[in-house]
Amino acid sequence: MDKLFEILGSAREITDQVIVTDLLVTVKTAIINTAKAINETGNEQLRTDLKRKLHEHIDQHERVFSYMMEHGYYYPQGPTQQLRVLNETAETVLTLNRD
Repeated sequence: MDKLFEILGSAREITDQVIVTDLLVTVKTAIINTAKAINETGNEQLRTDLKRKLHEHIDQHERVFSYMMEHGYYYPQGPTQQLRVLNETAETVLTLNRD
């Protein structure tokens, strides 16, 4: 039974890593798309609302980024470490898709 909990515990951590990595990509996309929308609108109220939303997305990115750094999921200063993490994440996603 202890072995089962050990496996489930490590699977949860890896799953958290996959989820938070996806969240970071989603937030980055939201920042880009919101910035584009700001540039495309002529409506001042909509532009104001989009600017507020852009700042919310930037704040969310900072929180997700900090979480990833604290948990060892993201290494922007260390390309070798980051490649290792990305490979592990990709392997996990492929394994989850097989199940």
